[in-house]
Amino acid sequence: MKTILVVDDEQNIRFLYKEELEDDGYQVTVASNGEETFKILDKQIPDLIILDIKMPGMDGIEVMRKIKDEKGDIPIILCSAYGQYKQDFRVWASDAYVVKSADLRELKLTIKEIFNRPKVNGPGQNDPSNY
Repeated sequence: MKTILVVDDEQNIRFLYKEELEDDGYQVTVASNGEETFKILDKQIPDLIILDIKMPGMDGIEVMRKIKDEKGDIPIILCSAYGQYKQDFRVWASDAYVVKSADLRELKLTIKEIFNRPKVNGPGQNDPSNY
């Protein structure tokens, strides 16, 4: 069973995503901020992280950068209610960007696409310096 960590400061979003994604057969853990995220990541590494951008304290882009630096290449979907972040080069390090909506079809489709990507074997295979 694939595991997903949902990080969002809004409780109703965490609840909605958890319910919907568990109905789709995923095991879902939730966190409300960056600090909580790293406590969870110290115990378990999920198959995917859904990360809100606008959060108090450490924002989602900072959290993503720290995850990539400390935990390796966990697929990350950045979510925001604000479409303007799509133009922000700092979000390009994420695996996907989804504008928040009560309709979770785009998010669910994006999750399936990420989980259906071919696995890369061995370290460094995605390293552009290998080409």
